[in-house]
Amino acid sequence: MQIIDGKLVAATLRAKIAEEIKALAAQNGSKKIGLAVILVGEDPASQVYVRNKIKACEEVGMYSRLVKLPADSTFERVADEIAALNADPDISGMILQLPLPKHLSEEKLIDLIASEKDVDGCTYGQKGRLWTGRDSLVACTPLGVMRLLEYYNIPLEGKHAVVIGRSNLVGKPLAQLLLNKNCTVTICHSRTRDLAEITRQADILCVAIGRAKFVTADMVKQGAVVIDVGMDRDENGKLCGDVDFAGVADKCSYITPVPGGVGPMTVTMLISNTLDAYRAQNGIPRKDA
Repeated sequence: MQIIDGKLVAATLRAKIAEEIKALAAQNGSKKIGLAVILVGEDPASQVYVRNKIKACEEVGMYSRLVKLPADSTFERVADEIAALNADPDISGMILQLPLPKHLSEEKLIDLIASEKDVDGCTYGQKGRLWTGRDSLVACTPLGVMRLLEYYNIPLEGKHAVVIGRSNLVGKPLAQLLLNKNCTVTICHSRTRDLAEITRQADILCVAIGRAKFVTADMVKQGAVVIDVGMDRDENGKLCGDVDFAGVADKCSYITPVPGGVGPMTVTMLISNTLDAYRAQNGIPRKDA
């Protein structure tokens, strides 16, 4: 059994990104590679996530801008900020930190983001490019999963991949990314019948449902690759994933821990996407980070 070390992979990719940003700065002078984050309200978890994103930008030498708006901001106020960032040449990519206050429409505001600056892969334009097999900016967590599989040279073509979870941010785009790599993909969800029977067929099992230790050893095939996207708390309040790691690990060929697996990759993919967006906007050939 091999533990997939997300911290190691994220650090390796960030070092490469930092080198590329430095090289691009030398070539293009004052032209900035910039990420903007719009934060509406004072949600404590969102503030932590935003700080991590700003810190990651600083680490790789990327310009960042935090736009903080009060929780009672109107739709028009947030829309005006998005429009200004769409037009700002110093901003290569932007994200609207979720969740938003309940009176604001996430879907409508996200779709105001210029597709070429949508580094969270949430607009219908970027989703459409992914679903039709075109070059796209992909949601950061599923993209991080794919980078982990690539780093460990885990073969995908012809494999049966089972994804538990059908969210727009993780489950659906991850399934499409696996399909694009010639996996045979099954998507399971809360209405799936005989779930364990399906998961036991998986060569690659990806779990993203937000239920602590939901996947147990009897649900996993011997030698499977298990990717745990969950971030939960167990009965003792300890951080854990959607997979019962202690029970499942010995059956796996590869498995991601929680914490330290998929989690570190999400912010890394955000800065990678911002770099890719910058390249596309400036006619610079895109590379893998």
